[in-house]
Amino acid sequence: MSLPIIVFLAVTCGLLAAYFWLTPTVVDQRVDSLAAKRPGASWTARVADVVSPFAKLSRPDEAWEGSSLRIRFLNAGIRSAKAPLVFFGLKTLLPLAFAAGSFVMLRANTNASGMTLLLGVMLTALAGCYLPNLLLSLTARRRKRAIFEDFPDTADLLLVCVEAGLGLDAGMSRVAEEVMDKSPALAEELHLTNLEMRAGSTREAALRNLALRTNVEELGSFATMLTQADRFGASVGDALRVFSDDLRHKRFIRAEEKAARIPTKMLFPLVLFIFPSVFLVVLGPAVIQIIRTIGPMLKAGG
Repeated sequence: MSLPIIVFLAVTCGLLAAYFWLTPTVVDQRVDSLAAKRPGASWTARVADVVSPFAKLSRPDEAWEGSSLRIRFLNAGIRSAKAPLVFFGLKTLLPLAFAAGSFVMLRANTNASGMTLLLGVMLTALAGCYLPNLLLSLTARRRKRAIFEDFPDTADLLLVCVEAGLGLDAGMSRVAEEVMDKSPALAEELHLTNLEMRAGSTREAALRNLALRTNVEELGSFATMLTQADRFGASVGDALRVFSDDLRHKRFIRAEEKAARIPTKMLFPLVLFIFPSVFLVVLGPAVIQIIRTIGPMLKAGG
């Protein structure tokens, strides 16, 4: 039996085993329906249970609560208790899976051996090791951008609530309810900030944690502004109005900067793809005509 057939059968058996392992039985479906669990919670919990035991092989010994990786998880909006186990479990399993897959593919298609085979396996294993970090960074960056884009409108709503007579805490709670559909991430962070203050934390600490969880510069300035307004007895409404105007000005300046970088970004596609095509269409017929005219003359002269 040839190697491709063996690989095909092995992959098929593995997929079938994973399917039967992750698919809930009739009893599990009945229990889930009675417990009113969220859709998709069953298979994600099973994946976490499968991957978690391998996390011990790559998990560092430092405390999780004060680690920088926990801050990155909070920036990405991931707060599940099993998230670090899944993360480190994937960092253990993915290099092994990528290395095995690259070994089989290189041996089956290119018959590579020696240093070439070892280098290919090591590169794919390294890619598998850093893939969870890349996905986490992309998720955090996408969430940070969404919060930054929706925060100016949220600041305006908070200003309206404060000027209408609501307190800052009640205004933040009201704004979190209003922006839930448009910006779930920002609404969730404001709701968590309100819960911290209700639990007995000071407003300064709650706002500082808000800036730390989001990693958005404007929210850090927002926390500092409200803290200073409370400390010096300044009007929160006036401070919010100035801050909102400054925030919109910053967003406008950033939009202008991105628009000014567009010509530079378009230069390389124009030079590499557009200009050669234009030159070929414009000069191609002329070059062909010159060759047809001068070619016989050169042959006759020779």
